[in-house]
Amino acid sequence: MARKEMTTQKSASQASSAPGTSYEEVQKLHPLYFNIVKKRYWWFAISLLVIVPGLISLIFRGLNLGIDFTGGTMLDLAFTNSTTQVAVADTLKSVGLEGSVQLSNGGKQALIRTKALDETERNKLLSAIQTKVGDFDKNSLKEDKVGPAIGQELTTNALLALGIASVLMLLYITIRFQFVYAISGIVALLHDVLVTVGVFSLLQIQIDSSFVAAVLTIFGYSINDTVVIFDRIRENEVKMKRTDSYEDMVDKSVWQTMRRSINTVVTVLIALLSVYILGGESTKVFALAMLVGVFSGAYSSIFNASQILVEIKTRLQDSPRTRKAAKA
Repeated sequence: MARKEMTTQKSASQASSAPGTSYEEVQKLHPLYFNIVKKRYWWFAISLLVIVPGLISLIFRGLNLGIDFTGGTMLDLAFTNSTTQVAVADTLKSVGLEGSVQLSNGGKQALIRTKALDETERNKLLSAIQTKVGDFDKNSLKEDKVGPAIGQELTTNALLALGIASVLMLLYITIRFQFVYAISGIVALLHDVLVTVGVFSLLQIQIDSSFVAAVLTIFGYSINDTVVIFDRIRENEVKMKRTDSYEDMVDKSVWQTMRRSINTVVTVLIALLSVYILGGESTKVFALAMLVGVFSGAYSSIFNASQILVEIKTRLQDSPRTRKAAKA
């Protein structure tokens, strides 16, 4: 029994003296260490430099909405021989049209989405496809027109989904941590959405329904990385002494999770870059939105979320009511 107690005490002693448990040890473990928390206003400024131009573009230029939002014409063609997305897309451009092309059935089935076509434009496009791409079965040709009402419903549902996700995440983080953690996490999520939407507005890249799916996925990815850092902050906060600095404790927590954050974002970015480069035309919008959002999410998790938490807690501690309560 005595031997067991000695072993337990020895294990506890080793755990308490494990590398990386003190702030000084964390600094020594990272050769590129610098104080992230004390430079928080620089990180906020960098975020604003990215977000503000995007917001200005969003106000004056808006987003380049695809037919999923604005309505248009969908053509489903069955080719005699296999073709490529590039061949069909180039044919669309040759008649002055833009749109998306999805191939299936080994390149023999094509789903073309473009703006609403009148009879003349439709016949001109089909004639160009017949000449430049190849023969297709005219009897099996399917044509559908998407009205603007469906696009408005999709936009409304997308905003509703983002709102519901934000409220649920606010409740989840409040229950698991504290309300100040929840506010910090939601502000960081809003940062990621504004960056992603702003980039697409600046570049005027046409978006479709997959863009909405990408934004919701970014929500989940970004908050996951942020919660990991928050969890470490909560663990270290309990162990703080009265003489310890809250800023240093948060900085230590961020660096303790840095390797995990970097490894996660790098592996995800490699996978998304592969999808963007090697995937078809129909996956490019989703992959690009995810690339922007994942990079922005990693930045906000490391450089924004925990710094916003520090800023809120510092201001609450410095408030007259808090100082009066502390004196009492």
